[in-house]
Amino acid sequence: MIGIIIAIIAGLLILLVIGSYNLLVSSRNRVKNGWHQIDVQLKRRIDLIPNLVETVKAYAAHEREVFEKIAEARNQAINARGPGEAARADSQLTSTLKTLFALVENYPDLKANQNFMRLQEELTHTENKIAFARQFYNDVVLDYNNRVQMFPTNIIAALFRFQPAEFYEIPETEREVPKVSF
Repeated sequence: MIGIIIAIIAGLLILLVIGSYNLLVSSRNRVKNGWHQIDVQLKRRIDLIPNLVETVKAYAAHEREVFEKIAEARNQAINARGPGEAARADSQLTSTLKTLFALVENYPDLKANQNFMRLQEELTHTENKIAFARQFYNDVVLDYNNRVQMFPTNIIAALFRFQPAEFYEIPETEREVPKVSF
């Protein structure tokens, strides 16, 4: 009788370990998937930028410094590894794109150019997708990190060396409240 009780308890413990391990693996894979979704959208934006720059160059050839900064920021974004480095590179790229769009204000013909307008619209849609992908990624990171840190899955996580994932955080410079004046 005691042997049967011990076997049932052992079986339940084995099922708990297997279930917890599979839950952790599934959560970790969702984090990886979430990161790859951000990566896909960042790549899409990076691919749009040369077309946008070439269109603007035709109108503003003397603005060489702006184009060089955009190229440099784009290269940093391409070579970024991990959420922290990608967030910093993404911030720099966003800042240089704002400079490009400020430059466009000086060229009314460019603002009316159909190719430029299409590229700008595609970039806007891509930015929205990036924002959604970041939100999704941070949601799955939160879920995964909770599983890694909460009982009883934290025991299995420690046993199998599951590490908490890094959130996608914006740099401090982007947290400043913009000043609006009329």
